[in-house]
Formats: sequence, structure tokens, C-alpha cells
Amino acid sequence: MTITTHEPLTVTLGSSGVTPEDVLAVARHNAKVAVAPEALDAVAKVRAHIDSLAASDTPAYGISTGFGALANRHIPNELRTQLQKSLIRSHAAGMGPAVEREVVRGIMFLRAKTLASGRTGVRPVVLQTMVDVLNAGITPVVREFGSLGCSGDLAPLSHCALVLMGEGEAEGPDGVRYGGQGQRPVAELLAGHGIDPVVLAEKEGLALVNGTEGMLGMLLMAIADLRQLLTTADITAALSVEALLGTDQVFLPELHAALRPHPGQAASADNMLRVLSSSPIVASHRVGDSRVQDAYSLRCAPQVAGAVRDTVDHAELVATRELAAAIDNPVVLPDGRVSSNGNFHGAPVAYVLDYLAIAVADLSSIAERRTDRMLDPARSHGLPAFLAADPGVDSGLMIAQYTQAGLVSDNKRLAVPASVDSIPSSAMQEDHVSMGWHAARKLRKAVDNLRRVLAIELVTSARALDIRTQLSGGVLTPGPAGAAVVAALREVVAGPGTDRFLSPELETADRLVASGEVRRAAESAVGSLA
Repeated sequence: MTITTHEPLTVTLGSSGVTPEDVLAVARHNAKVAVAPEALDAVAKVRAHIDSLAASDTPAYGISTGFGALANRHIPNELRTQLQKSLIRSHAAGMGPAVEREVVRGIMFLRAKTLASGRTGVRPVVLQTMVDVLNAGITPVVREFGSLGCSGDLAPLSHCALVLMGEGEAEGPDGVRYGGQGQRPVAELLAGHGIDPVVLAEKEGLALVNGTEGMLGMLLMAIADLRQLLTTADITAALSVEALLGTDQVFLPELHAALRPHPGQAASADNMLRVLSSSPIVASHRVGDSRVQDAYSLRCAPQVAGAVRDTVDHAELVATRELAAAIDNPVVLPDGRVSSNGNFHGAPVAYVLDYLAIAVADLSSIAERRTDRMLDPARSHGLPAFLAADPGVDSGLMIAQYTQAGLVSDNKRLAVPASVDSIPSSAMQEDHVSMGWHAARKLRKAVDNLRRVLAIELVTSARALDIRTQLSGGVLTPGPAGAAVVAALREVVAGPGTDRFLSPELETADRLVASGEVRRAAESAVGSLA
């Protein structure tokens, strides 16, 4: 449940799940987090049960025993605090560059959500401390490598848990790094925000690290980004169709939902048809055009982009189910049983992360083919080579397409599934792992690459449209939507002309796509797009 109490947004954690919007608000927009009193009461009640099990002579996994392949050892009372510390310290074994702040905040919020469920057996102080660290803007340093996506995202979550103990590495809200060699200790950072380090009790170490929060958080952010980019992809595809003198008739509604009822395809076709509506360029060749069919990259754009839309819908279904989960091992059931289980395995999330990477690679590939077509005078129907001012002297957008091709090639590599791999660990106790964290990391890069590919298609199609208008003496202009998008681009990127330093213009176009301004510009002319 999300409750807006003041600015910034405050997200209140109850005993049930949260929404994707809640996760994005905390991870990306620094929303504050509160814990509902009834959730704290439920956590305290379950903890009392854990305390009774800890006092028993009967061994209970994760409470009075070791972990993983060492679960057969019974741990005496006097060593249990050390057991929890040792678990977190040893499992915080990541290496490589630090991952993004939004990823870490997403991990912590999602784990706080699970702790608030009352199924993990932690004390209320552990949950509250995690929330306090989030609200203080403190970000644990989580390393790129360490998770195999089974037994949860162990290493990333351990790096977060270590900070709750006043150890490890973290950045303050001002970006200053604490922990590590020669730097002030993390405990000092916590103290500066009035936060006392937690001394973990029985069960709490496991409860902090046994979840799929890393891969799930990155999946939710990728879905949100792709929702925006899919509409932009329909817009840039439509502009390319317009610039290449393609037909809009293949996007008519009677050719889609009625004949092939994939909802994503119908939505993309409708978007493209509306962006092309009232276009003088399209109208100029509707009658008497000798071409029977457009190339697949134009004609089949809704089929490809629509399939990506449907893939995103499936991924969102899986993510929503995972958001409703309370994953821990062992887990405290409503009847008081503390039961070992395998719910931490990341396979459901890992599969859709890989599935999305495949779809993203294909969408970027078809966009690059349209760009290449606009630059080739043998296929562009009257446009100058590479859209250059003086082909031969000028190279125009030749190398922009090289950059786009490199991004597409990278996406094809990133589309190789991570989830088909498994490397046994923990002395063969964990003998089949999901690699979901790795699937999530490569999907993030693939989505970034797709955005850049669309930015280059935008720059190319806008220049092609401008040249069409110039060559026709101002008669052949894009439709209202295309004109609005080109105008938005021209506020930050200059139009056709002699060769100039191109990289800053492409980076600016990338930022324009990322901001959502391309979509807003098109919608200002034709209304809301899917």
C-alpha cells in the first residue's frame, strides 16, 4: 500500500505485499518508508515464538544450528551472536564495481517488505533499523559479483546487512564513502543519523539474506523502463516509415486484433497508425506508388514491438507474484512451524529476466535495420547517401549507424540466457542455482542499449524527414505527431547540415528519450498512446 502523507512520498509497509510503484518510489525517488504498527506487532509476536525455539534443547535450522552444508552442527547459546555476525561477514564476499544506488535501495526495501510480513522471525528492531537506514539516505556498497541467484541473492543482501551491524561499506546521502581501508567506519555514519547498529540474534542473519530481492528489484525497474521505451519505439518506427515513404495501411486495426489477437501487436499498430495520421508525406504516395510492400522492418514493426509488449506483460505477472511472496529459509508458518524450504530459488524471476533480454535484443535489431535503410540511397527512395549535406565530402550519419550496430551486437550477446547455467556451490549442498542476479545485471545493460538505439533512430528519422521537407520545397511535411517530435528534438539537437561533432548530439537525444519527452511530444498531437 502506498500512502502519500507529505512530500516526498511515504510508503507504508504492512504485513502484506507492496506494489511495483512502491518499489520505484523508494528505489528511484527517495520515498520515505514507514512500518504500520500492526506489522510491527505481528513481527514481535512471531519473534516471541522464535525465542522459545531458541531456548529449546531441540535443534532448529538457522536458529540453533549452522548454515548450508554446516547445518548439522548444534550451536550453543554463548556462540549464537557470533554465529550471526560470522554469517553476514563471511557472506559479504562480493567483488567488482559497486552496483547502482537505485538497485541497492530496491534490495533493502524489498527485504524490509519481507521482514514486515512476520514470516521471518526477526525482532522489530531489525526491521526498523533497515527502514531507518533507507530513510537516512545511506546506501550500502554492493558489489557486482557474488550472487548465484539461489539461497537468495546472498552476497548482495549480506553487504546490506553488514551495514545494519555498523560494518562493511556504505555511502552517506552526500556521497561520502565510509568503511574500507583508510575510511571512517560505517558505525560513525550510522551514529551521525541517530541509528544504533544492530546486534543480531538467533535466526536474524539468515532472515536478512535469504531472498530474491536483488533480481526482483532490477526486474521491476526494467519493466518500468521498457514500458516507456516501447511507446517510444512505436513512435520512432512510425517516423522511419514516414521518412522512407512507407504505407500506413498495414497498421489498420482490422489487420491486427481481428486476425491475430495478440494484444501487444494491436497496441503497437494503433500507436503507429495514429503517429502517421494526417501526414502529407504519407498521403503524397498513397495513390500510384509502384511498390507493393514495404520491407519487413517497416511492415512488421508492430508484430515485433507487440511481441515485446506481451513479453513485458508476462514478466510483470511473474514480478507481481514475487512481490506478494515472503521468502525466507527457514520460514515461520502461521501455525508456528519453522519449516525449511526452497522458495529462495530464483528460477521464476531468472527466466523472465532472460526472456526480456531476448525480446529487447530483437527490438533493438529491427530499429537498427530501419536506420540503415534510411542511410542507403539504393533503398531510401530519394534521400542522399547517409543523409549527408554533401555525400563524399560529408559522411553524415554513417558512423552513428556503426554505433547503433555495435549496441545491437552487444544486445545479442546479452540475450544469451544466464538461467541455463548452473555452478554448484556450498560443497554440493546448493547444487543447482538460478543465476538470476546475472540475468538481471545483463538485462539492465540491454535496456540501456535499446534506449540508445532508439535515440539514434530518432536522430536519423528526424533528419530524413527534414530533408524530405527541404527537397519538396516545404510541401512534404510530417504529420502532426511527427512534427511535434522533430520539434522537440530540434530544441536540443540541430537539424541537417555539414558534418559536426556528433557524439554530444546523440547523447542529448538519448537523454531526451530517457526523459519521456519523445512520447509527450507525440501525445501532444494525437492524444494518449499505449
